[in-house]
Amino acid sequence: MSISFIHPPTESDSGHLLRNMVLFGRLLRALGMNVTPTQILDLVDALQYVDISRRRDVKNSARTLLVNHHDHLALFDRAFDLFWQARDEQALSQLYLRRLSREMAEPEQGEEQSADKETSLVSLDHSPSEPDKLETTADKALTYSDREVLWQKDFAELTPAELEKIKQLMRSMEWRLEQRRTRRKAPAAHGTHLDMRRTLRQNLRYGGEPLQLAWRRPKLKRRPLVVICDISGSMERYARILLEFIYVISNGLDKVEAFVFSTRLTRITRQIKQRNIDAALDQAVAAVHDWGGGTRIGQSLKTFNFDWGRRVLGQGAIVLIISDGWDRGGISLLDHEVKRLQLSCQRLIWLNPLLGTRDYQPLVRGIRTALPYLDDFLPVHNLSSLEQLGNLLQRLGEHKPLRRQQITPRQD
Repeated sequence: MSISFIHPPTESDSGHLLRNMVLFGRLLRALGMNVTPTQILDLVDALQYVDISRRRDVKNSARTLLVNHHDHLALFDRAFDLFWQARDEQALSQLYLRRLSREMAEPEQGEEQSADKETSLVSLDHSPSEPDKLETTADKALTYSDREVLWQKDFAELTPAELEKIKQLMRSMEWRLEQRRTRRKAPAAHGTHLDMRRTLRQNLRYGGEPLQLAWRRPKLKRRPLVVICDISGSMERYARILLEFIYVISNGLDKVEAFVFSTRLTRITRQIKQRNIDAALDQAVAAVHDWGGGTRIGQSLKTFNFDWGRRVLGQGAIVLIISDGWDRGGISLLDHEVKRLQLSCQRLIWLNPLLGTRDYQPLVRGIRTALPYLDDFLPVHNLSSLEQLGNLLQRLGEHKPLRRQQITPRQD
């Protein structure tokens, strides 16, 4: 039964409040108003603090939460008055939204509607026997705004429910790395190098006359990717979601090496390659013995350069360092090892989650020391920043390295 504001709601009536709110939202959307399921839920929560027997208070609350544009105020008032009026249960078995739309849209006189449009309707069954249908009335097209909010929200500010949605969105992202030209050649219909062996073999039918030419061109191959992530205490807010990012990118690309560090470096490539994401992350966390500890970036990079550099930095590898730059180690050591790493890889990219905050400046000594040797300095605080990173990795040749801009670190 629809809620009538003539008398205070009974226990039976209040049980249908959420259902009727969903139906009211469908009516507003049929009239062209952009009402999201989230707004409907917010209105239901707000009515807990409003005397539901006072029609004006309920109407003002709904207007505040559901109307997004000034031009929709008059349309909303008429829709509210038409929908929230006393009806019996039989009268609400079906509500002809398009007919209501024509009543409130005030069409010009003489305008005739076709018979098909006259009989078209959207069924809104109020019967409690079909609750599943009512819960699926959310328009998927209208969830884009919620997704856009999540796309821009900082990882450190996510609620548990939002975190699960972020993980699903992150797993749906596709990653591609720029291809490099190798020294090997591959057969091609057109190219810059003549394939003499294939040319002679194909022209044997013509008595050896070179009537058909065969060509070769350089073979393209994906660059390897190395990810070195900071999991110290200062990065604890971002560490778990960044491990999720490392898992996604490791399973989306062919050659990815993953390392984490706090006071020492730990390789987690094998653990992160598990098919089950929860098992992969749990094994990665279990392999780290200094999670949330202090930060020694210089010492960790030294371990990487001496123990792993020659193994994983071949074939024009790209290196991602994810850290906020807080370092308790020696600055001279960090300067030397970042410089060494930059000379050993094709491109050195530093990702800082704090770079996405307003008024951020690279004042900590770790960032100031490393900045002159970086090719790119990017944020990594939300999904939008990950999308920016993906675009960069796919078109590295089109982006000028940062270090060529002659950045001078700020002196103490």
